[in-house]
Amino acid sequence: MARWTVDEPKTIDFDGVVALRANIVAGTISILASDEKPTLQVGEISGQPLEVIHEAGMLTVNHKSSGWDGVVKWLQNTRGRVAVTITVPPDCPVTLNLVTANAVITGLAGRVSVKTASGAVTLDGVTGSIDANTAAGDIEAQGLAGSVTFKSVSGNLALAGGSLDRLTAHTVTGKVTTDVDLRADGRAQVNTVSGEVTMRLPASTSATVTLTSLTGRVDAAFPELTRQDRPMGKDVTGTLGDGGASLAVNSVSGAITLLSRPGPEELT
Repeated sequence: MARWTVDEPKTIDFDGVVALRANIVAGTISILASDEKPTLQVGEISGQPLEVIHEAGMLTVNHKSSGWDGVVKWLQNTRGRVAVTITVPPDCPVTLNLVTANAVITGLAGRVSVKTASGAVTLDGVTGSIDANTAAGDIEAQGLAGSVTFKSVSGNLALAGGSLDRLTAHTVTGKVTTDVDLRADGRAQVNTVSGEVTMRLPASTSATVTLTSLTGRVDAAFPELTRQDRPMGKDVTGTLGDGGASLAVNSVSGAITLLSRPGPEELT
């Protein structure tokens, strides 16, 4: 086992990394996929140092003062922050635990698990499974493939570009905004209390659709879908194409909007 305590800018190379786990309180962390030798680069650090452990291919990066006392020390020192960039193999599974820190994750094909209190997370070209759990932090992603699981209190989820096998999202007040393709046998399930849900799908999408809100507005741009307004609830349901995929959105008071994206042949 190799161990480092980092309290100044530093670069560390590793023979190999098979999994990464990082616990960051404040600052930024960037995780980049690379076929080159795995590297950790600390470009900026103030406040508490980082503890870096590399054992049997498992790379762990923690603030030196862990636990609640360590978090309090960081939050009391508003200037305390760290800027870390880590390169790992594309298929490396990554687990991040953040407080106010922001994260950027690029090019990974393995499992990505992120928990954040208020830090923002940006994912670019991530093609494996994504599991994001946030209190107030926002999750933004583009160029996706694979699956996304999202749980939030007030944090927002925004997905753009790419194609998904699965989308499961649960929020209280957080907004869910997507402009992605749903694969032929894909499944999308979104549940919210008062958060707005706006989804855009290609006009050629084949899916069974159920959009339901107790008191919120429900709109859909697909003429194949049927609206039913009841005293306590609004539904838009129906089948698009051959109905191979499925889309279900449920809200208590949040507005639901399903938009149609024209195909390339409709834009010419």
